[in-house]
Amino acid sequence: MRAALWTIPAARMKSGREHRVPLSKPAMQLLRHLPANRLPEDHVFPGIRGHLSDMSLTAVLRRMGVPATAHGFRSTFRDWVSEYTEHSGEVAEMALSHAIGNKVEAAYRRGDLLEKRVALMADWGAFLGGSRQSGRDGA
Repeated sequence: MRAALWTIPAARMKSGREHRVPLSKPAMQLLRHLPANRLPEDHVFPGIRGHLSDMSLTAVLRRMGVPATAHGFRSTFRDWVSEYTEHSGEVAEMALSHAIGNKVEAAYRRGDLLEKRVALMADWGAFLGGSRQSGRDGA
């Protein structure tokens, strides 16, 4: 919480590599408003088996009458980065924890672009909060 960083252990990632997610101010506000009895290791949005699955989220969207899929949120984020910001595609792909297709490039890229992703997630948080002026992008 102090670092505003969510670290997903390698064992929970498809890639087998730890993934660090910078948390925007709105995300931190949401976490700070959780009930006091919720432990840090608990899931933010718990499900029956500990976490909400993709299908659980899809079922909620259907019940709400929202014509979307859970994966569509990731796609929307990627489109927003490309079409409305000046953040690089490389930073967006790292934020989504997508694998690097080029084996040579993957072998040499050791960093995770964390500082650039902090700026990206701040802009995303501002955009979701309704700010038309979301940081560097001017959208």
